[in-house]
Amino acid sequence: MKYYIIAGEASGDLHGSNLIKHLHQLDSSCTVRAWGGELMESAGAHIAKHYRDLAFMGFVEVLLNLRTIFKNIDFCKSDIEAFAPDALILIDYPGFNMRIAKWAKRKGIKVFYYISPQIWAWKQNRVHALKRDVDQMYVILPFEKEFYERFGMDVHFVGHPLLDAIADFEEQKDDFSSYCQKHQLDTNKKIIALLPGSRKQEISKMLSTMLKMQKHFPNYQFVIAGAPSKTEADYARFTQKHKVKIIFNKTYRLLQQRHAALVTSGTATLETALFNVPEVVCYKGSSISYAIAKKLIKVKYISLVNLIMDKEIVKELIQHEFNEKQVHHQLNAIATEGEYRSQILENYRTLRTKL
Repeated sequence: MKYYIIAGEASGDLHGSNLIKHLHQLDSSCTVRAWGGELMESAGAHIAKHYRDLAFMGFVEVLLNLRTIFKNIDFCKSDIEAFAPDALILIDYPGFNMRIAKWAKRKGIKVFYYISPQIWAWKQNRVHALKRDVDQMYVILPFEKEFYERFGMDVHFVGHPLLDAIADFEEQKDDFSSYCQKHQLDTNKKIIALLPGSRKQEISKMLSTMLKMQKHFPNYQFVIAGAPSKTEADYARFTQKHKVKIIFNKTYRLLQQRHAALVTSGTATLETALFNVPEVVCYKGSSISYAIAKKLIKVKYISLVNLIMDKEIVKELIQHEFNEKQVHHQLNAIATEGEYRSQILENYRTLRTKL
């Protein structure tokens, strides 16, 4: 069998890589061509396009990069035709993947969508296009099956792949103490992990405010979880005035060792929760993008943690609320041993059961 897989960001690369590993177990002679990153490549896929060239965040940023986006769509179509896959597997990334699904369906290519676009949050009318263009949909959030049923679309709830990814990771043996020594981390100080996102727009909007917390928490050590598609140079202009370490390709190990975390909204909020790390969820976009999103988005929360639990179990600091004063206050609340921190950890146990 020949599989063509499209993932447009770091989380898709992770989930795609685990999917590819299992495809190879079931079909040892299969061939996989993909849009993704290093994880999918290491799992055995030939990467046609790296997701670092695709990650445009926000309405304004997308408009500014329309020419590149349309060039990518044209290349993708011609590349799929040349590869002639038995199955096209799309992972989230709706603005791009739904266009490809429509085209592929007309070409008679079997379309499988693994990890639903978050159409329940905004643009719910897109469900009709998915119903028309997708042969099978596999969802990973428990409320998504009910959502699609309201539109007469039968989908498969398969549980969240992060549970498998984290379970596989926890079986690995890794001497983190020697890693700390190599990178001159202070093992006597508790760690506050900073996860500013994987897109350059996220890093530029989030990291400076996150780093301001160092002066408020001198007894803690702040460590940045470097995004897999980034290098030290991508963080340099934000970190040059701070004594802060950046760890690449060790995010899960870092989350195992931390006391608390500041996390940009996205899959990382759920990963952090599944490692039982009290967190503050942060998000800031351009003023125009935020104004548009506020009018369109139909859900009460932005973090997967709160969405799945259908209540606020971790604090979300969005746009103007994401400022030094608020981050300081909320980080202090989760870093302090007490009832609030204990309640977060108790809610995390319920979250894991729901998934």
